[in-house]
Amino acid sequence: MKNILWFEELSRNSLAEAGGKGANLGEMTQAGFPVPPGFVVTSNSYFKHLDKNNLRSAIGDPLSNLDVEDSDKLNEASEKIKDLIIKGTVPEDVATDIVNNYKKLCERAGREVFVAVRSSATAEDLPTASFAGQQSTYLNIKGSNNVVQAVKECWASLFEPRAIYYRVQNKFEHMKVGLAAVVQMMVQSEKAGVIFTVDPLYQDPNLISVEAGYGLGETVVSGQITPDTYRVDKSSLKIVDKIISKQSWALIKMGERNQRVEIKDEAQGRQKLTDSELTDLAKIATKIEQHYNFPQDIEYAIEKNNLYIVQSRPITTLKKEAEKMSAPEVVRETVRETPKTESSKEEQKTTKISEAKILARGLGSSPGIGTGKVRILVSSKEIKKMDRGDILVTEMTTPDFVPAMKKAAAIVTNTGGMTSHAAIVSRELGIPCIVGTQNATEVLHEGIDVTVDGTHGVVYEGIVAMAHEEKKDDKPTYAGESAPITGTKIYVNLAEVELSEKVAKLPVDGVGLLRAEFMIADIGHHPRWMLENGKREEFVDKLAENLRRFAAAFYPRPVVYRATDFKTNEYRNLEGGEKYEPQEANPMMGYRGAARYITEPELFKMELDALKKVREKFGLRNLWLMIPFVRRIGELRAIKEIMQEMGIYRTRDFKLWIMVEVPSTVLLIDLFCKEGIDGISIGTNDLTQLILGIDRDNATLAKGFDERNDAVVRALKHVIKTCGEHGVTSSLCGQAPSVYPEFAEKLVEFGITSMSVNPDAVERTRKIVNSAEKRIMLKRLAMLTENLQKGKEKEDESPDFDE
Repeated sequence: MKNILWFEELSRNSLAEAGGKGANLGEMTQAGFPVPPGFVVTSNSYFKHLDKNNLRSAIGDPLSNLDVEDSDKLNEASEKIKDLIIKGTVPEDVATDIVNNYKKLCERAGREVFVAVRSSATAEDLPTASFAGQQSTYLNIKGSNNVVQAVKECWASLFEPRAIYYRVQNKFEHMKVGLAAVVQMMVQSEKAGVIFTVDPLYQDPNLISVEAGYGLGETVVSGQITPDTYRVDKSSLKIVDKIISKQSWALIKMGERNQRVEIKDEAQGRQKLTDSELTDLAKIATKIEQHYNFPQDIEYAIEKNNLYIVQSRPITTLKKEAEKMSAPEVVRETVRETPKTESSKEEQKTTKISEAKILARGLGSSPGIGTGKVRILVSSKEIKKMDRGDILVTEMTTPDFVPAMKKAAAIVTNTGGMTSHAAIVSRELGIPCIVGTQNATEVLHEGIDVTVDGTHGVVYEGIVAMAHEEKKDDKPTYAGESAPITGTKIYVNLAEVELSEKVAKLPVDGVGLLRAEFMIADIGHHPRWMLENGKREEFVDKLAENLRRFAAAFYPRPVVYRATDFKTNEYRNLEGGEKYEPQEANPMMGYRGAARYITEPELFKMELDALKKVREKFGLRNLWLMIPFVRRIGELRAIKEIMQEMGIYRTRDFKLWIMVEVPSTVLLIDLFCKEGIDGISIGTNDLTQLILGIDRDNATLAKGFDERNDAVVRALKHVIKTCGEHGVTSSLCGQAPSVYPEFAEKLVEFGITSMSVNPDAVERTRKIVNSAEKRIMLKRLAMLTENLQKGKEKEDESPDFDE
């Protein structure tokens, strides 16, 4: 076996010589991906070094009966072995080959280059194990002798305490694991990060997760910073989610050294990657995944607008299909609690989620619920403080924390992203985890009870009731009986916050129409009056508190908030309203809905602030938005621009709906879908009166006001089917489905995805829809049987050519 192999000489089959990292870099180089050039000091050279210095038995003896759970003895054995390896003399042929090949690398570049020297264990990055971060990496190494020394230190890092512990836990024999060292030309990245070709939280194969930070990528991988997180649809390459994080410093090469450099204030909160860079990354990540035919964890770097791939390995934390989360509605979650002991007879007091105080928020990186007492660890040297079932809280984890992580009911860190050590290991262990909270070690105090929601990134004070709910049969119940299951979701219409918890107990799939008007009226004053009198924050806080109660009561089921749809005559009744509202002859068709938000964006932004507060501060991401009375495409476009100004985007767990109440929206529904919406809700009252030209409040014409009119039904059919073709969900908020079973059956036939009715009609509607779905299935089965029978008869009538 050679001492040195260049990337061009390696492939994915070179695991024994080059380790997982080296083999993958060779494979990608040969496949034509943009990999910075380099070579691998093979594992053969590592074993030569051990043999020349008679180290095999010297290493084996301290490890033979080592108790890896004893941190002091583990650290002592590690230091002794590393010292032996580093003090040993590198075999002359190996040292010469390293020097000569480093010079060749410099000749390729036309200058003496800086290199990264990375460890690549021969058992590393296999699909069944994650050795990430177990051994060391040395960045910006320059000069032949320094490269030789860095390789030797890489070899020694095979016996870091964390690496020894990991091998013992995973039953790898120490002396059968070799270590190759990758020597690769450094990319002095302006920005860098990690790509997961399958989103690590939702485990969605159609969703790519990208993290990015300024400077060298080491800060992202190690979790020293909280990076930006983006999600991209793999099929369409559309950006579906952006979480922009503030980055105050970056690791940059200054002169001959890597230095921590402060970032200017105005740049700290900017989006790190441009949208075009994100698209390029998603394209190349998809190609790498296709090449390996397996989901990949990819590290990238961008220098002077050039994109480089510096590593790719299989994702090791994917769950089986049956265990994957459904996003965004997660109903059943992993629950980990402090174990009960005989001495803990005290009954733990639980709190309803709607009343729970939020202590910290961050990025939910490993799903599930964990409850227990806070244990703050300043460094890995304090892991002995951890008891089984504690909540591990720290700045960031490293591989040295693994023994403590295995005991934790949940993990919370100040820094890090979806691809940080804490996130990856937590997903591997199945432990709820939140990263990037910024201040968990300050606001979570030693020994207090907390509940950690790893799915939504929220830490609650005390033991929250949701973590103690017994797992029930998924069937909704009413009147002591199981409610029938329907493929069509049954939502509820709501307006009064006092009814939220009571109605949440009904067999509903969420709130399909949460009216704003009662909440605005309860605030008392006209929103413009509040704004002009310095009470903007009071308005936002009061509205947010009511929205929080609704969202908490139904959590995690979606709550679709319809923004204010007061008409001018109704707004005039609010205190101060007469000053601001015009007199209109026909308010029903006047200054309302979407047109109003565009004309008075400062008032619409107050509502958006309240919605954003509930989702971000309170962590209730089941709250969505619906825009009423949309007449034109331009209105939708303008509203989305206002939302973007407020930092609100359509994402995996935030949906934007519009109401379909106007004939123009019916006729242009395909264009509305293309413009970018997630769902529609048909307001049958307004739509019926505008199609038929009948005022719904006119007693003389009341008889002719009927949603079942052919003109209305045709409009519904067109809207529902068009939305289905564009992947947009369709709903209907009105009582007709609960009153007219044949109307409900029509809607189901058209392909409607949900119906939203008043609380008193929920149970009746669910029964009607269940029956309608069964009838449709029986009809289709009968048609299929008839067609099959006709086909058989034709076969019987055909001549027998064999005869």
